[in-house]
Amino acid sequence: MQTSSDVTPADQRTSLTLSTLAFTVCFAVWTIFSIIGIRIRQDLGLTDTQFGLLIGTPILTGSLIRVALGIWTDLYGGRVVFTLTMLAAAVATFLLTYAGTYPQFLLAALGVGIAGGSFAVGVAYVSRWYPAEKQGTALGIFGAGNVGAAVTKFLAPFVLVAFGWQMVAQVWAAALVVMALIFFAFTKDDPVLVERRRLKIRPKSAWLELEPLKNVQVWRFSLYYFFVFGAFVALALWLPQYLVKVYGLDIKTAGMIAAFFSVPASIFRAYGGHLSDVYGARRVMYWTFLVAVAATFVLSYPPTDYVVRGINGPIAFHMEMGVVGFTVAVFVLGFFMALGKAAVYKHIPVYYPKNVGAVGGLVGMIGGLGGFVLPLMFGVLNDLTGLWTSCFMLLFVIAVMALTWMHLSIRQMEKEASGDVLKALPELPEMQGLAPVPPAPLPAKAKARGAVLVDWRPEDPAFWQTTGRSIARRNLWLSIPALLLSFAIWQVWSVVVAKLPLVGFRFTTEELFWLAALPGLTGATLRIFYSFMVPIFGGRLWTTLTTWSLIIPALGIGYAVQNPDTPYVVLLILALLCGFGGGNFASSMANISFFFPKKEKGNALALNAGLGNLGVSVVQFVVPLVITLGLFGGLGGDPALVKTAAGPAPVWLQNAGFVFVPFIALSAFAAWFGMNDIASAKASFREQSVIFQRKHNWIMCWLYTGTFGSFIGYSAGFPLLTNILFPDVNALQYAFLGPLVGALARSGTGWLADRYGGGRVTLYVFLLSMAGVSGVLWSIGMRAEPWAFSTFFGSFLVLFFATGVGNASTFQMIPAIMAKEMERLLPNADAETRRRQAEKEAAAITGFTSAIAAFGAFFIPKGYGTSIALTGSPEAALWAFLIFYVSCLLITFAVYTRKGGLLHDIERGITPRAIPRPATAA
Repeated sequence: MQTSSDVTPADQRTSLTLSTLAFTVCFAVWTIFSIIGIRIRQDLGLTDTQFGLLIGTPILTGSLIRVALGIWTDLYGGRVVFTLTMLAAAVATFLLTYAGTYPQFLLAALGVGIAGGSFAVGVAYVSRWYPAEKQGTALGIFGAGNVGAAVTKFLAPFVLVAFGWQMVAQVWAAALVVMALIFFAFTKDDPVLVERRRLKIRPKSAWLELEPLKNVQVWRFSLYYFFVFGAFVALALWLPQYLVKVYGLDIKTAGMIAAFFSVPASIFRAYGGHLSDVYGARRVMYWTFLVAVAATFVLSYPPTDYVVRGINGPIAFHMEMGVVGFTVAVFVLGFFMALGKAAVYKHIPVYYPKNVGAVGGLVGMIGGLGGFVLPLMFGVLNDLTGLWTSCFMLLFVIAVMALTWMHLSIRQMEKEASGDVLKALPELPEMQGLAPVPPAPLPAKAKARGAVLVDWRPEDPAFWQTTGRSIARRNLWLSIPALLLSFAIWQVWSVVVAKLPLVGFRFTTEELFWLAALPGLTGATLRIFYSFMVPIFGGRLWTTLTTWSLIIPALGIGYAVQNPDTPYVVLLILALLCGFGGGNFASSMANISFFFPKKEKGNALALNAGLGNLGVSVVQFVVPLVITLGLFGGLGGDPALVKTAAGPAPVWLQNAGFVFVPFIALSAFAAWFGMNDIASAKASFREQSVIFQRKHNWIMCWLYTGTFGSFIGYSAGFPLLTNILFPDVNALQYAFLGPLVGALARSGTGWLADRYGGGRVTLYVFLLSMAGVSGVLWSIGMRAEPWAFSTFFGSFLVLFFATGVGNASTFQMIPAIMAKEMERLLPNADAETRRRQAEKEAAAITGFTSAIAAFGAFFIPKGYGTSIALTGSPEAALWAFLIFYVSCLLITFAVYTRKGGLLHDIERGITPRAIPRPATAA
């Protein structure tokens, strides 16, 4: 990157962010015919070939114009060229609404295609803001603007159905104008252009910009991009029609499933750039083409009837890919296409830094032409063969050709080079003719073997600042969504049980409380085992596997609740399986604890747990909304009609499980490809089992049950308890607020424990919890009063807030306790040995205490049910909870916070005075 000295990180972030947003809007416009084209086809009565030409025409313009726009960006700067491109495309898109005949639509489509040329502008503009070692990631993030195709598929069908296709074009044109004005107002000219103006250097001739195009390697990159991008665009345009015709779906459902291909094929482009920076673009391209060959082969197989001559006569069977299998297959194909798109563009700024616009424009043009040629070929093949799967047969052939050409070229170059010459070759050895560039010295960083960090020193300030913090934060922010989904699945029954009677299930109050309580039982039990798994298997693998496991209960609930005749035992089994989500907390917290230094561990664990706890609030907020919508069309099953004040209304209770499935898959992929294992964190179960001999392990189990056990138990039982005590109140409107307050309190107050000490904060937490339970008891006794529910609800919010703060403070105590204990347990060990042993034991105790505390998710709802069954009121259970909080308060004070307690001096920053030694005789 040729930059001026005035470039700041803020300038880089602004240019990348606004360029990505602008490209997203442009891409949404560029693929607009994938939705409005279906209505236009119906109006004009077009054939498959004519339809393919119509949706491909914008792609043709957007492809051909890329070379010119790329050159103009090199000459005049991306800020001006990008703005003018968006404005020109906006005018053409608006004029589209005046077309009436097929030729007029084709002419208008040529103008709409200008939006697609923005890619070449953005690549040249963004690459000039970043050094070579970061360009892969930056361009990957920019390329994620492909998600504009999914934006069109999600939103355009609703606008089209409500207002007509003309309104879609007008709204999309207006969005382009607004984005153009924002882009021009808030971005700056790129540093290369600024430096050129400062030195008064005239731009070179446009013809010289084309000189690198004579290299055959550039054309080979173009073939790769023809598949990974051209086929992506072609399928983005073709899939809605494919789904409508093959599976008989309506346009809304088809658009949503097509978006299931477009979204991963777009957003994971950013991750593909990261992988290309870390592992090399060649390796990423191999992954891409190998998976693409397999996926397109499976998708190519047409519906077929077989007759086998068996011993007892003919055996007939039918083979056909259903819509679910199709959706999964195109999701996988789209994901690896996204990686491949980033890998191709990783090379261009590295090997052609002075001609990014021209080379990027040519590669983008060839790729874009794939988006024009392939839909047309799809239509022709349909007309010729009569097979809808013929489009995937064509893609299979192209993927095989690209993989073969790439592999043969690489092998040929490796045969011609050996020794030091081979080691000095660029990432892709087939880039012959380019002088190898000696690698720049790398900064001090964590040594790694693949995803395993073999040198991890978070307590070393220099290491932490240069390398450790960024790796730790990446693992934290990938862990949080996985944990959030785990909590959502764990607590989904807290909402579902309240709706089961409405859709025809006939269960007693006691049976409903069992369904709400059982996930807590299995979740807590699994935590006991999960807390030891990270040091055995590694956090990356274990997080991936446990996240995938959430799909089992999510799909099971989706299918089971559609039939009121489903046996109660099946629902009990599904409730038990939801405990997979509860178990994940123990391993997640143990894993994150290894990544951060002691001074930041409290806040990191608070963020992981607190934002993960939001899953409880998310499920109680989202599920009541999604069950009123037919999100998945025919794929999601029929709704149940329930009685409301306004009359019968449809309810899709199955959405309570189905809605989380795509997010679980995305999170599992992100965990596998983005997280790390720490070699020093490896330990067997036998090594970790020493915690069972530590008295503080059992004390913290008791205290954490008072905080997290209360949080999760109240979350599970609150909706049903409110329904029983206040039947006139729609509890599900308010239920999510309690877990939300608790989760935000946990994530937002971790710094309190880091600053003032976990023990002191925990002491006040239990005082607040006692006050909250007292308020609940008082409101229940006065529930005939009009203000009773407000007092009841407010007291529970106090309880949720207290549990959230306590969740963070108790977990901050554990590392401090074990660090102090190591001085007593390992008096002769060096400081580093003590630190590592303290970390291992603290991680195991963190997981184990969370396991024991999670039984609160079972005992609190079950306590309510038992108390109501025996006494007719939940008050007996609440009095038991109050007594329990008193015991927690006394234990915290006696063991940890009183003068002479284990944490008293540590939390007050008191340095123990040295004990004077008696004088000895000389």
